[in-house]
Amino acid sequence: MNVTWSWQRAADCLPVLLEGFKITLLATVLGFLIAAVLGLAIAIVRRAGPRVVTVPVRMISEFIRLTPLVVQLLFAYYLLPQFSALQIGITVLGIHYSTYMAEVYRAGIDGVPKGQWEAAHALSLPMARTWRAVILPQAIRSTTPALGNYAISMFKDTPFLFAITVVEMVTAAQQYGARTFQYLEPITIAGVIFLVASYPTSILIRKVEKSLAY
Repeated sequence: MNVTWSWQRAADCLPVLLEGFKITLLATVLGFLIAAVLGLAIAIVRRAGPRVVTVPVRMISEFIRLTPLVVQLLFAYYLLPQFSALQIGITVLGIHYSTYMAEVYRAGIDGVPKGQWEAAHALSLPMARTWRAVILPQAIRSTTPALGNYAISMFKDTPFLFAITVVEMVTAAQQYGARTFQYLEPITIAGVIFLVASYPTSILIRKVEKSLAY
């Protein structure tokens, strides 16, 4: 294996990595959407549901949150062979991160002043409208930066999809290296792409956080 950098090899492997990046980005975007919606549902159920529902939901959430993502991917992959590896990967990513986002949402909901609940009750607003028009807009506004940080974490966790044969960007880099016996360029470029994609997003999240603080 040649450990000297070659711009020609870098140019050769770039199209392969960009194809893998499409899978990485797709898994991140769809996984985040699943996590954001499911996490909000979990938070609302745990906050407002009856105990017979909230206890099992809490136990399941804790189990998912405290077990390794790779184990969950492999379990679902072998349990559900009728689905594609990418479908399973996206779904498991979304479910796994929904348990973290649920805690963020719960903190946002608990942070809504008690007076807001009392005012909605005094106006005889239905509970559904109280959640939709009063509580959730305030809670989601305060949780946006934390949700953005979890989106970045999910993006960086997509290489775990290699465990179920999904060829995302890092796996594509490894496969290119295995074919050519040249790992330096593909692995380095994969890392640079992660940095280039993540760093501006983190700056944007910080700006959003500062704007929401005022």
